[in-house]
Amino acid sequence: MTDARLFDDAGMPALELSGEGARPVSVVLEGARARSYGRLRGRGRTWRAVVPLHVSRWGGADLPLPSGRYRLRVEPGEATDADPSAASIAETGLVGLRAALDAGVVTISAPVDPVYRSGEGRAAIERRYATGRREPLENAVFFESFYGRTAGCNPLAIDRELARVAPGVTRYWSVVDLSVEVPDGAIAVVEGSPDWWRARGVSRLLVVNDWLRRRFVRRRGQRVLQTWHGTPLKRLALYRPGFDPRRALAVVRESRRWDVLLAQSPYAARVLSKAYAFLGRPVWVEGYPRDDALQHDDGRETRRRLGIHPEERVLLYAPTWRDDRERIVDFIDPSALARAADAVVLVRGHTRTLQPGADLHGPRVIDVTGYPDTSRLLAAADALVTDYSSVMFDFAVTGKPLYFLVPDLERYRGEMRGFFFDLLDLAPGPVVRTQHELERALIDVDPSIFAERYARWKTLFVPRDDGRAAERVVARILDQGFVDRG
Repeated sequence: MTDARLFDDAGMPALELSGEGARPVSVVLEGARARSYGRLRGRGRTWRAVVPLHVSRWGGADLPLPSGRYRLRVEPGEATDADPSAASIAETGLVGLRAALDAGVVTISAPVDPVYRSGEGRAAIERRYATGRREPLENAVFFESFYGRTAGCNPLAIDRELARVAPGVTRYWSVVDLSVEVPDGAIAVVEGSPDWWRARGVSRLLVVNDWLRRRFVRRRGQRVLQTWHGTPLKRLALYRPGFDPRRALAVVRESRRWDVLLAQSPYAARVLSKAYAFLGRPVWVEGYPRDDALQHDDGRETRRRLGIHPEERVLLYAPTWRDDRERIVDFIDPSALARAADAVVLVRGHTRTLQPGADLHGPRVIDVTGYPDTSRLLAAADALVTDYSSVMFDFAVTGKPLYFLVPDLERYRGEMRGFFFDLLDLAPGPVVRTQHELERALIDVDPSIFAERYARWKTLFVPRDDGRAAERVVARILDQGFVDRG
């Protein structure tokens, strides 16, 4: 290989390679969750390949590649001089990302100045945020979903409604890098950057669905709406097995940062208030805004984006994460399940498995862990297979069949987490232990036999998920003056 650079002739982020000899068959940049294919030129003594460092995923916007390590794979043609390990280039800052190529591996990272990545740099910018001169608060909302890994869940639905009824409000979105697509009209701020700290410090309202990261110093007039990210089956916070005083202190400190907690149901309000020591403070029981879409979305657009025929049977497998592993559980063979059920199987890992994991592949298998909006996947599925994930409650809004695959039930319930209620007593669908049992249930069990349980489940856990939760939440935000209509 004679040359490598990290931009193309138009100045767009790209890896450009050139060499001597016959043109390669293909040049691909392969990562855990994304890949980019090179455009090849040349048929004589030299060749050239331009591999974009940006990609459109799921039919969305063309955005920089997600952060991570990518292997440069060159499939040589006859007599091609193409050795990606021979290329080496220093780290280069580009529009929307930072990239480094070394020995055939491209490392993509967020476009944050390296000075702010060091321990000293991080500490300095946090001190500036906490103690420096403060700008006036803006009529703005700072949104964060799953620590910036996605722009989804309840914050996304609230953003959409707020943009509709109060277009004058500035909307900042916290993202881990610029591969995360934010809603139209919103401003992406990369976590840890000066812009991120500034947006967090000047926004009148923060809307989050998990713990606030890093240092947080509330300013006068600033409010935090904690939407959380699911009705809990598994024990959490102060109810987790084993008393740990440091964990208990962290839970209490965290909940004191919140001004309002959003709950999906009265059941969720009781559990979350006690688990986070949020007693005697405002809890809005309004249903989940993220489920509004399930009342009107027929799933056809999502199927189109995923390349699935409208008449195909679609199973969504969405297990929760495990405390003792980084990646998605390996309790099913998705290709075998697709064959047995004559269906397309969508595999949706928890957001905690997004970065350390890798996409699964197979015939009629689509890994949608990186898909930005879970609600759209629920709408596109004909049935849900889960274990202990809170999607079991959201999916009930659709009225479609639920299946519970729980090979590790005793360990999870008795040793790892524990439950707030007995899943076996209330489950509105078959509870199975093996893939074989799951396949038989999908084929042989009539979902109508669970109609009474299903109705009770919906009454207990999703009584207010009527398609207007976002309207109610945003109305309360505006009525209480958290932001102005603008």
